Amino acid sequence: MIPPSIPPTEGETWDLVVVGAGPAGAATALGALRADPALRVLLLDRDDFPRDKTCGDGIAPHVADVLAEVGAGDVMAGWTPLTRLELRHERRGVEGRLRRPVWVIPRAVFDARLVARATAAGAVLRRHRVRRVAVAADRVSVDDLTARVVVGADGASSVVRAAVTAPTPGRRAVALRGYAPTPPARRGVQSIVYGERRHPSYAWAFDRGDGLSNVGYGEFSPDRDDRPTRDLMLAELERLIPGSSAGGTDWKAHHLPLSGWSPGRSDPRVLLAGDAANLVNPMTGEGIFYAVATGVAAGRAAATALNAGDPARAGQAYDLAVKRLLGTHLHHTWAAARLSASPRVIDAGIHAAGRDPKAFDALVELGLGDGRITPRLAVRLAAGLLVNARK
Repeated sequence: MIPPSIPPTEGETWDLVVVGAGPAGAATALGALRADPALRVLLLDRDDFPRDKTCGDGIAPHVADVLAEVGAGDVMAGWTPLTRLELRHERRGVEGRLRRPVWVIPRAVFDARLVARATAAGAVLRRHRVRRVAVAADRVSVDDLTARVVVGADGASSVVRAAVTAPTPGRRAVALRGYAPTPPARRGVQSIVYGERRHPSYAWAFDRGDGLSNVGYGEFSPDRDDRPTRDLMLAELERLIPGSSAGGTDWKAHHLPLSGWSPGRSDPRVLLAGDAANLVNPMTGEGIFYAVATGVAAGRAAATALNAGDPARAGQAYDLAVKRLLGTHLHHTWAAARLSASPRVIDAGIHAAGRDPKAFDALVELGLGDGRITPRLAVRLAAGLLVNARK
């Protein structure tokens, strides 16, 4: 159960204030309190839980691994694991068995469960919209509160990020999501169908296992003046996966700040996690693994610095942890995202996945977890390009 939120009291001082209680924020609290249960941790969010968020709702096994380390590995309980993934582009396609299962869980459920684990571990949850963050030599002010360390986990339009770094208008995508009945032919399957309107772009239909699917369409959005409308995205979804939008409800759109070549650098006392750090897989738009992994890392770094009596060391410790966790992976996803702007490369990837199960597994790891472009995948991609060139 999530305790009722209580408004913050002016003048309060906390060891750690986490702005945003989604997966990144809740994971931050769990990481910090697992390292030191005595820490005073405050979670701030502008919404009450449960609440919905625009997302594909896919939960990779890597998320379960990270959450198990902080005592929350059971948040997927009761939801059907999926073991099949379909990739298609025009007439070419492959359906393969995932090496490890994934889950599709509505964010209204998943996020609320994570918040409940965080509050059970000792975090205090307050409903509050943060408007001002000010950094001093010995503390950070969050509106009328004071913290020794702050973690910004407040999403793509992060107030915390704006307070410590100049806005960086990196690559962005836009996506539309809804929930629709799952037809018999798509039960137990995650389907991704690449589009032609803009590269990269794709439609998806992810069976939740409860009679409904998370369905949607997303594309790279390089120009603010040329973003797709809701009607256009619905039309693309229906064109790429016919019948997928029938009976659909809860349609919501969202902008995604895509990851770059490497993670950014933190302020000594102010850390950024998940979407607030522009950590969204640029190849697939997946962000929950990054959110949970960087959240736990931020919480651990904060706890270590606080216990050492030097909160200003939190940023450096966190940056090193994220570099070890995602540094090389981000290089590979950056390259893969740019390569996937070519439909020939998409076709080559599907060709490689269909010919070699290990290449299929490598693509899944690259898109959902912390994978790399393996030598074997690179060879298979080159072979696929040659095959396409001859046609």
